[in-house]
Amino acid sequence: MTQPEVTGAGPSVEGSRQARPPSARELERQAVRRRLKLRQIVIATMVTVVVTVGLALLVVSSPGWDRVRDYFLSWSHARDSFAAIAEGFWINIRIFLIAEPCVLILGALVAIARQTTSPWLAPLRLLATGYTDLFRGVPSILVVVICGIGIPALGLSGVTSSLFWLTTFALVLCYGAYVAEVFRAGILSIHPTQVASAEALALTHTQTMRFVVLPQAVRRVVPPLMNDLVSLQKDTALISAVGVFEALRAAQDYQGYNFNGTPLLVAATYFLIVAVPLTRLTDWLMRRQIEKEQGR
Repeated sequence: MTQPEVTGAGPSVEGSRQARPPSARELERQAVRRRLKLRQIVIATMVTVVVTVGLALLVVSSPGWDRVRDYFLSWSHARDSFAAIAEGFWINIRIFLIAEPCVLILGALVAIARQTTSPWLAPLRLLATGYTDLFRGVPSILVVVICGIGIPALGLSGVTSSLFWLTTFALVLCYGAYVAEVFRAGILSIHPTQVASAEALALTHTQTMRFVVLPQAVRRVVPPLMNDLVSLQKDTALISAVGVFEALRAAQDYQGYNFNGTPLLVAATYFLIVAVPLTRLTDWLMRRQIEKEQGR
């Protein structure tokens, strides 16, 4: 005879487990963990305060502190230079917003080109390899100077002479090479069985790359890509080398006329306002990816 099915007779076993209050031992463990965490927070706070106060006293008590304070921490000079540096920083922001998507697109295309297997595309692979080697090896400031000064000197018809666009182009070339290697590392991190499974389903190499490899690779490389974008935001200051009046150039101009370096710290503050939130976002993305990989 079959046992009759009991329905509605009471809570399930799983439900009773969930409703069961924690044991006394578990409550004790939780209390110990809270005490240890509180102790760690207190110790970390005390050590941070002591180190910070010690460094501050060391700087303030140094023989040249008065000169440094007058040169770099003048409120009147900070107030007078604020508007000009803000106007220049808007140029940095515009270049960053234009260069960022261009860098991502160029980096992805170069990475895919380097992973092609067709013999007909061998010249494309060599070109992509040469591009990454060249622009990862040459200092970015040299590329900015060459593009900002050399391209207009050629006198090519139909080519812009705007330093804004030429320096943006230079930054895209430099960071496209770095981002290409990040994308390529993500592609190479995909296990070969993924590709083999796609081939078993009769997918072409292009379809495998598009539907199987790239979606997984992009998810894996988001944190390092964010780090490169933070660096790109800072390196927009390199365009000052060819005379573009962005934030750093505006600060240097004020410094040269007034013999005071406070505007340099004002410019640094502008860059920090953008860089710190991006850095924290990168840390959050890294923690989130680690938690997903560990199944937490």
